[in-house]
Amino acid sequence: MKWSSKAARKWLRIIHRDLGFVMVGITIIYGISGYLLNHMDGTDPSYETIEGTIHLEKGLDKNGLTKAWALQSDVPEIKRILPIDEEHYRVMLDGGIGVYQSTNGELVYEQHRKKPFIYFINKLHYNKVGGWTIMGDIFAFALIFFAISGLFMVKGKKGLAGRGKWYLILGLAIPIVYLFMI
Repeated sequence: MKWSSKAARKWLRIIHRDLGFVMVGITIIYGISGYLLNHMDGTDPSYETIEGTIHLEKGLDKNGLTKAWALQSDVPEIKRILPIDEEHYRVMLDGGIGVYQSTNGELVYEQHRKKPFIYFINKLHYNKVGGWTIMGDIFAFALIFFAISGLFMVKGKKGLAGRGKWYLILGLAIPIVYLFMI
């Protein structure tokens, strides 16, 4: 069978289109996760931080603090209480930490809770899910195929022989220029 450029273009379009439909979901997941990871600003987007202040009795010891905390609603479980000094206790919580000040009875705490969807897609992005490496590799090669096949799908003055080459050069130049700027 002899391949013509017309036949090659036809098959590139078919494979590009059909593989593209398969990869849309994964592309969206990687895109959302990549955006969130690029804009972390020192916080992990997979978790939300809940800050709270509870006023308890003044002068509680470890046992009293544990009992008073247990009477509170919608608070994380206490894992451990450690003395800091004569007036303060560090309260280790399930997914968080707090400090109790015995002189005024104030317990200030923060808890970190997973955002299940964001946590999961970031684990995929970081390749921390068992067996995902194969899918990640398939996705990487699919992206390479999309890039290369896209170069040859359009012919003439709008394709690679025409203005397309200038866009290609621009696309290659952007990361190279950035590399020299940093």
